[in-house]
Amino acid sequence: MNDKLMARSGGKCELCQKEAGTVVYRVMPDTYVDNEVVVCSSLVGQIEGIEHLNPESWRFLPDAMWSEIPAVQVLAWRMLNRLKGEAWASDALDILYLDDETQVWAEAGIPYQEPKEIIVHKDANGNVLQNGDSVVITKTLDVKGTSLSAKLGTVVKNIRLVEDNPEQIEGRVEGQLIVILTKYLRKQN
Repeated sequence: MNDKLMARSGGKCELCQKEAGTVVYRVMPDTYVDNEVVVCSSLVGQIEGIEHLNPESWRFLPDAMWSEIPAVQVLAWRMLNRLKGEAWASDALDILYLDDETQVWAEAGIPYQEPKEIIVHKDANGNVLQNGDSVVITKTLDVKGTSLSAKLGTVVKNIRLVEDNPEQIEGRVEGQLIVILTKYLRKQN
């Protein structure tokens, strides 16, 4: 650990403030000045995505995010983003402010990202649905907010999948665009 880093950190983890077992961690990408941070060696595996992310071991982030050191702010922002499913992390992220340059840095070299969940739409029989498919309604459905009733056996052509909800599609019935639950559909062959 160089003298400058030792003086700045006081030999403590710049995130959780513990003294034991610290190492120098380089916040990527390398193009930023002063991109080294002193952190607990026990946190490095979680930071890099090698070890399972344990939200309880990051409860100190709402305090650490107020550091004046940009590299610490970047690391705190990245970890809070990975933990945003936790209410405390989401709340902290909502009030965290980074200047423009630090924000660009935080978004630029994220070493690990959780894989996005792939949403698959399936009909009542388990067949995968795609945009543009034709489906048959398997139950008479009353459409909320209208007097329209989508009858059993109605063919809905050229459906659109609702991107963030695997249980819904959009389609036209009697000229009106409606949302239909996939459990009441059968893909037409």
